[in-house]
Amino acid sequence: MSPAHRPAVTVVGIGADGWNGLPAPSQDALRKAETLIGGARQLGLLPEECTGERVAWPSPLRPAVPGLLAAHAGRRVCVLASGDPMFYGIGRALTDVLGAGALRVLPHPSSVAYACARLGWPLEDTETVTLVGRPVANLVAALHDRRRVLVLSAGSTTPAEVAGLLRQGGFGPSRMHVLEQLGSEKERCTEGIADTWDEPPGDALNIVAVDCRITPDAVRLGCVPGLPDEAYDHDGQLTKRHVRAATLGALAPSPGELLWDIGGGSGSIAIEWMRAHRSCAAISVERDPARAERIARNADALGVPGLRVVTGAAPGALAGLPAPDAVFVGGGLTSHGLLEACWDVLPPGGRLVANTVTLESEAVLAGWHRRHGGDLVRLSAAHAAPVGGFTGWRQAMPVTQWSVRKETTGITPHSDRIATAANIPTGDER
Repeated sequence: MSPAHRPAVTVVGIGADGWNGLPAPSQDALRKAETLIGGARQLGLLPEECTGERVAWPSPLRPAVPGLLAAHAGRRVCVLASGDPMFYGIGRALTDVLGAGALRVLPHPSSVAYACARLGWPLEDTETVTLVGRPVANLVAALHDRRRVLVLSAGSTTPAEVAGLLRQGGFGPSRMHVLEQLGSEKERCTEGIADTWDEPPGDALNIVAVDCRITPDAVRLGCVPGLPDEAYDHDGQLTKRHVRAATLGALAPSPGELLWDIGGGSGSIAIEWMRAHRSCAAISVERDPARAERIARNADALGVPGLRVVTGAAPGALAGLPAPDAVFVGGGLTSHGLLEACWDVLPPGGRLVANTVTLESEAVLAGWHRRHGGDLVRLSAAHAAPVGGFTGWRQAMPVTQWSVRKETTGITPHSDRIATAANIPTGDER
C-alpha cells in the first residue's frame, strides 16, 4: 500500500495475555509505530522493542480523541484497545472522528468470546451488557428468567454491585461466574449464587456471567409494552397497562429513534419506548418537580437510566431539544401552541400520538384529526371487581387517542441525535 493510501491510524486489539498473545501483523504494526496510544495498563504490556512514543489516554477520554490524534498527525500511530476494538471499544470513537477509511483495525478475541468459550455458552444466545462508564441499573432490562447475560465490568467492585441488583430485582437465585484476566496466566473463575454472594473484590479486569433465575413472587418485566402497573412508583398519574400497550403500538418504536414524552407523569411511555431496544432514546418533559424526580427513579428501577428528564411546562420546555422521531402527548393538550410545536418539529414519517380523558382535549384532537387525518379511537377497559358477594365489571375512564404519521417526503437521519438526547456516551472506550 502506498503512503498516500495508508490508513492514518492502526488500531490493535490486545488481551490480558499481552504481547505473546498477539499475531505477527499486530506485533509488526506496534514495532513500526512512531506513536503508541492506549491505557496505561495496555501500554505496560508492550516490550521495549516497541520504541514509539507512549501516550496514555487522558480522562475523560472521548473529548480528547480529536486533539490527541491531531497532535500526532503525519506519524505512524497505533492505538491499543482491549480485545476487539469495535465491540464496545475505542474503535467507535476513532471511526466517528477519522472515518472508517482512515483506520486499519487488527482485532483480538474479546472478553465476551473468551467467557463464552470457558462457560460453553453459545455467543449468539447470550446477551451482553456493558457497565463501563454506565450505571449498574443498565443491567435490569436484560434480566429475564433462564436467560444468560455477560456483564462487562467497570472494575473490581462490579460483581458485588451486580449481585445486589439481582437480589433487589427478584433474581437472587441466579448463578454468577466472575472470570478474571481471561486469556492470561492469571486467569481465574469464581462462582456462586447472587443471594449469598459475599466474595471480596478481586481483579479489576473481569467479566460477570449471570445465568438468570427469578423468584416466583417477583414482578415480571416482559419484553413487550404493557408492564404491570405495580412496576411503577406513581401518584395516580400513570398511563395504565392496557392503554400503555396500545399507545406504544401506535408510536411504533424502532432501533435508534428518539421520543418526546410530554406530560411524563410517571414516565411509563418513555421507559417502555426505551426498553423496546437498547438504542432507543427518550426525553420526558414534566412540569411537576416531584413527578420529574419520580420518573428518574422509575427509569433506574426498570433498566433505562439514560432517560433524559426535563422539568418544565410544554411548549416552552421543548425549546432547544433534539428533534424527535415520535411524540407522545399525555397531558397539556389544551395548552396554547403545544400540538403546533410538536407537529412542526416532526420529520417526514414521524409519528404523533396523543391521549386524553377530557371532553375539552377530545375536541382539540377531533379538530387535528379533521385537518391531518390519522386514527381517532376510543380505548376502554373494565376490570372484574367484587360486587357484594359476587363479581362484576368496573369500567375505567375511556381514553380517546389520536395517532398520525406525518406525510413522508423522505426520512431525516436520526442517529446523530441519539447520544445528545439521552446524554449518555455512544460507546465504551476500553
